[in-house]
Amino acid sequence: MTATDITIILVRPQMGENIGAAARVMMNFGYSDLRIVAPRDGWPNPKAEAMAAGGLPVIEAAQVYEDVSTALADCQYAVALTARSRELELPAYTPREWSGLAEKPQRLAIVFGAERSGLENEDIAQCNAIIHIPVAPEYPSLNLAQAVAVICYELATAEPVAPSQAAEVASKAELQGFFDQLEAGLNDRNFWKVAEKKPAMWRNIRAIFQRNIYTSQEIRTLRGIIASLQRPH
Repeated sequence: MTATDITIILVRPQMGENIGAAARVMMNFGYSDLRIVAPRDGWPNPKAEAMAAGGLPVIEAAQVYEDVSTALADCQYAVALTARSRELELPAYTPREWSGLAEKPQRLAIVFGAERSGLENEDIAQCNAIIHIPVAPEYPSLNLAQAVAVICYELATAEPVAPSQAAEVASKAELQGFFDQLEAGLNDRNFWKVAEKKPAMWRNIRAIFQRNIYTSQEIRTLRGIIASLQRPH
């Protein structure tokens, strides 16, 4: 894995200064792929540019997206930074534990939430794992750029490991296609007995699949299974 394989995603960031400071940290560690989802104050942001200093190239190349799903589409694996348990049974690690894992796909995204509220359950449900930074429980809130710095440092100092079968790992867009097909099938079969419970149930079903890494062929096989079950006898 190289610096070009790492994507930093900031979801609904509120302050341009924090975006700029995060970009500066990314430049410090050699990371350049910054993606911003629905920034509160729009984009481009002069305050982000002023704060970025030497990280201005990261700001100038940053891409803006309307939602997390679109920002993740070409990535193969994503981790969510969150300080709280969100009732999703995903693997959870400290930054050091996670950076030391041997198996990582080539296209990797690290997803950070907004300064005030963090990530929503729906954002986390699109990730494969959770990272929590072990800060003091009485004051768990980190500045956005500080959190980015912790993760970038751990990635930069981790032992390099060649990804296993990286070219075959399914992208998030392929996985989303599977989820769309599965949800449509469950809707057709009236799986959701209580409509109000569907959002939480659906997030937990997706979490079952998000815990693992699949190849493109495996995703095609899963979709073929669903399609065969939908065909009339």
